[in-house]
Amino acid sequence: MTGALFEISFFLAAPFWLLMILAPNWRPTARVAASPLTVLPVLALYLVMAVPVFPELWDAVRSPDIDTFRDLTALANGAGAVWAQVIAWDLLLGQWMFLEGRRLGVSPLVMGPLLVLTILLSPFGLLVFLVLRAFLRPKTRPGNGIPDRAGHASLR
Repeated sequence: MTGALFEISFFLAAPFWLLMILAPNWRPTARVAASPLTVLPVLALYLVMAVPVFPELWDAVRSPDIDTFRDLTALANGAGAVWAQVIAWDLLLGQWMFLEGRRLGVSPLVMGPLLVLTILLSPFGLLVFLVLRAFLRPKTRPGNGIPDRAGHASLR
């Protein structure tokens, strides 16, 4: 069962990634990306896999060292829980990058491949985005980059 949950964790996040990559200018995409609730299904899977190995998980975070972490990830539920956590955090990171890219006026033709890189290797995707971000100025008013009906960004 853990193997199935491991596989499902990515598929729960995939629709949100697809929206940001394939439909970046569709108004609902920005609203969805602005919500941290997108990760709730993945976090539910995390809990299902983490609870059975909670003592090992607690040991790994209470006193982190490579051997304790290796022991945790040697367990199917431990590896599955770590994977679900990575999927959830990567999605939140991707959502922030998407919204920040919109705020900065980064072309979807640039952001799409950058988001794909972030899905696959999030530290590399984030690093490239942060370098790009350092050279850009905001193209919208302060807020989260979601334009209102007049085309101005707001805090919605």
